[in-house]
Amino acid sequence: MKKSPLAVIAVIATATALALTGCVPGENAGTDAPPADGDWSASTLSIDFATYNPLSLIIKEQGWLEETFGDDVEVTWTQSLGSNKANEGLLAGALDVGSTAGSAALLARSNGSPIQTIAIYTQPEWSALVVAEGSDIESVEDLRGKTIAVTIGTDPYFFLLQALDEAGIGLDEVNVQNLQHADGGAALLNGTVDAWSGLDPMMAANEINSGAVLFYRNIDFNTYGFLNATESFIADHPDLAQAVVDAYEKARLWFLENPEESAALLAEVAGIDIAVAEKVLLERTVVDLDPVPGDTQYSVLEKVGPIQVANGDIASQDDVDKALDSLFNTTFIDAADPDRVG
Repeated sequence: MKKSPLAVIAVIATATALALTGCVPGENAGTDAPPADGDWSASTLSIDFATYNPLSLIIKEQGWLEETFGDDVEVTWTQSLGSNKANEGLLAGALDVGSTAGSAALLARSNGSPIQTIAIYTQPEWSALVVAEGSDIESVEDLRGKTIAVTIGTDPYFFLLQALDEAGIGLDEVNVQNLQHADGGAALLNGTVDAWSGLDPMMAANEINSGAVLFYRNIDFNTYGFLNATESFIADHPDLAQAVVDAYEKARLWFLENPEESAALLAEVAGIDIAVAEKVLLERTVVDLDPVPGDTQYSVLEKVGPIQVANGDIASQDDVDKALDSLFNTTFIDAADPDRVG
């Protein structure tokens, strides 16, 4: 039965109130289903897709959001080339929803970006320290005095910081070159830099096609994939936020049922060999996980935050603590229903 206009307004008002309160790890909230056709709270949705977020590729390819919204909401897809670019889009208002690594989401929130994490999309081992074939660098300790390419503000950057910290190497003891992920990989292969803190799928492509060596790996230093939305979007358009999260849950199920097709899609979008895509998704990415942001992600970020402060990326530990207390909003993922979209 179609809800009356008053009922629809009540749904939106209730979800808005819940979203405004936010959720910290362990809190649960709920929201009703998105409104009936033609009653959406906005006529546009700006959302990103990224090769480091395989679920976004599935949603875009399948057209579930467009099918759900019909002619009532125009969906604009923008590719994020890294977490830093997604954060820039969210801060500028160019994106309503954007995908980042957990460390990048914490960095942004700690520095005043009005975002909240509304779902976890993967647990990837997407970062490692990489050298070109034949390099004499064999351990993190060998990086003293070396030049390292990395994209500042992304998970590979914080992977590098944690690795250096563990080895007792100060950031002032290495030369960091701030390059976008693909450019960093190219710089490694052409000899411009000595090492690269890489990101899949570029890292896997260089490993398979060019003999690059992952000389230091540690999945515990990789933060999860965080799906983030601006607070204004959450507050003003909870119905759209719910539809996005519903679509993400549908994509998760689709991935688990169609892993080879998911790898083929990544290969197509990223322009990489299928062997590379399969290594990334089938060997180094966990999709079958709890998508609700909570204690597990909180504990990971608790370790990353002090390193961000020590290196001057965040002003104080107090800023980290405040961000952690307000970053997670489980309203929509707690109420997710993949059958509502597509």
